[in-house]
Amino acid sequence: MSWTKREFVNQAFEEIGFAYGYDLDPDQLQSALSKLDGMMAQWNGKGIRLSYPLPSSPTNSTLDQETEVPDYANEAIYLNLALRIAPGFGKVPARELKQFAKQAYNVLLSRSTIPSERQITDLPKGAGNKPWRLTDDPFLDPVTDTLDAGPDSELEF
Repeated sequence: MSWTKREFVNQAFEEIGFAYGYDLDPDQLQSALSKLDGMMAQWNGKGIRLSYPLPSSPTNSTLDQETEVPDYANEAIYLNLALRIAPGFGKVPARELKQFAKQAYNVLLSRSTIPSERQITDLPKGAGNKPWRLTDDPFLDPVTDTLDAGPDSELEF
């Protein structure tokens, strides 16, 4: 069973010194949820795909939604979220928190970043490609534009 968005937010608040979730009002929880969604959208844009359910608008996100994030990513998410929300609550993150967040993020990068595919264009085609066949160009064909949907995305027609 994966963590809910509320669990990430509560854990992040605990990391910055708010040990009890009932001390927070709904506006503070919603603000932290917006920062969580924004951080996960930024990571998704960087190629870190974690199956996190990104909302179509800020009002469509709910705290009790399951995230389906793999277990190895949980610590990186709540520690980095704690760094993002701390200044808004007048907290200065501890140096250890910053170190742990960086270490967890590095583990996350090593496990889940998907390298982008590249097409080599400036290499010769090779000895088997004679100029009297189809083309006189001795180099590989130019890059073709591909459709980037990501491994966790679906295409709808």
